[in-house]
Amino acid sequence: MNKATQVFWYALAISLAVVIWGAVAPENLNNFSSELTGRILSDFGWFYLLIVIAILLFCVFLMFSKFGKLKLGKKDDEPEFSRSSWFAMLFSAGMGIGLVFWTTAEPISHAFISSPMSEEGTNAAIKEALKYSFFHWGIHAWAVYAIVGLILAYFKFNKGAPGLISATLTPLFGEKMMRGPLGKIVDVLAVFATVIGVAATLGFGSAQITGGLAYLFGTPNSFTVQILVLAIATVLFIWSAWSGIGKGIKYLSNINMGLAILLLLLLFVVGPTMYILNMFTDTLGRYISDFFDMSFRLAPLDEENRGWINGWTIFYWAWWISWAPFVGIFIARISKGRTVREFLFGVLLLPSLVCFIFFAVFGVSALNLEQLGTAAISELSLETSTFGVLAEYPLGFFMSVLTILVIAIFFITSADSATFVLGMLSTNGQLNPGNSVKIGWGLIQSAIAAVVVYFGGTQGLQNMLIIAALPFAIVMILMGVSFFKEIQQEARSQRKIK
Repeated sequence: MNKATQVFWYALAISLAVVIWGAVAPENLNNFSSELTGRILSDFGWFYLLIVIAILLFCVFLMFSKFGKLKLGKKDDEPEFSRSSWFAMLFSAGMGIGLVFWTTAEPISHAFISSPMSEEGTNAAIKEALKYSFFHWGIHAWAVYAIVGLILAYFKFNKGAPGLISATLTPLFGEKMMRGPLGKIVDVLAVFATVIGVAATLGFGSAQITGGLAYLFGTPNSFTVQILVLAIATVLFIWSAWSGIGKGIKYLSNINMGLAILLLLLLFVVGPTMYILNMFTDTLGRYISDFFDMSFRLAPLDEENRGWINGWTIFYWAWWISWAPFVGIFIARISKGRTVREFLFGVLLLPSLVCFIFFAVFGVSALNLEQLGTAAISELSLETSTFGVLAEYPLGFFMSVLTILVIAIFFITSADSATFVLGMLSTNGQLNPGNSVKIGWGLIQSAIAAVVVYFGGTQGLQNMLIIAALPFAIVMILMGVSFFKEIQQEARSQRKIK
């Protein structure tokens, strides 16, 4: 049962074909994928906005409806993990390195480089910068992850279905079709998105660690050092995935959440504390009051604003959708025994609040430096912007070292979660896939990342994710319809029994 299935070989062949393309002709891949991505962002922007807000509203409906009491599992099933460990693992898988990258870079970009609506550097632009950062990393993103995770958990633990995306569509298309070519296409798409996405992230993470080491210690910011960082991380995340969710992944996630909170508290204390509190409160109010306006904003009559929306909001929505198979399957795997209401509260609201706090502390600390003219954070590279901010505050060196450690563990927890999920998808949805399959996927991901780093094809691979997101968005709609049909039928059956 733990042997690799056809999905493994098909997904591997497609992933390697794209990577070889990126290695042999990176410009060609980049140009092709950029042009197609541009068309998707421009022509399907309305579709992404509508589907994401629809998913969010569906999640809110489920949370407060009679279905909220439904348990993911049998009546006597208890949660496998404590709430703190569960939250730490789902947060580490869902955000990871990206949160450390963008908490300083995104608010600075919106305020001083390219503002959503206002003139760069003005008070209005600074307010908008944090509000849109909240918007992009808040409840919309987590709703995309939550719905996929919830549906997968229900079909796995309540219906005994394999832990596969295709299995959730059986009520609509029948078991025969979902076990045939159509089901394989759906699962290969999920594996492909995960492999390419994680490979790009591994390259991205190793670049930030290498850049941070160079910034702090003067080590060479070279391909050799980046590959060394990648190799060490590979050994660690394969060991973590090999140890299993109950050991390696859980322990690393708990440790990392503790270190991340420590870093957050240190910067909050030594940074502009009152400014952070004031901006957090004001931005939270603006986020709530402008929630629906931002959710539907496309600026069809303003080409410049529409370009900004395509480059940020639509890009993010597509990015979250493309990561939904990986994060959703992992969250489903660790959520047995929880009710639908508890699941949605834990996956929707708490991670969003944590993201808001991180953006307020790191983002406002960066904005404050730029406003006062203390440091030109907007002129720093993405890899070093966070370190540039920390260097201007007391305990800067210690916080920078702590940041590298947090990035490294986020790096490992995202990769080991992905490796575990790929193992599940490659063994017909087994909850505990064989070590040989997990190790194989770990080595494949790192090899792809190394090729991407060497040949500079990261942007092309990221574009491939956006392209893969469009068909998967349609799959998500079908998953939602299938799930709702099934829980309604279950509710009717329970009423008949009573």
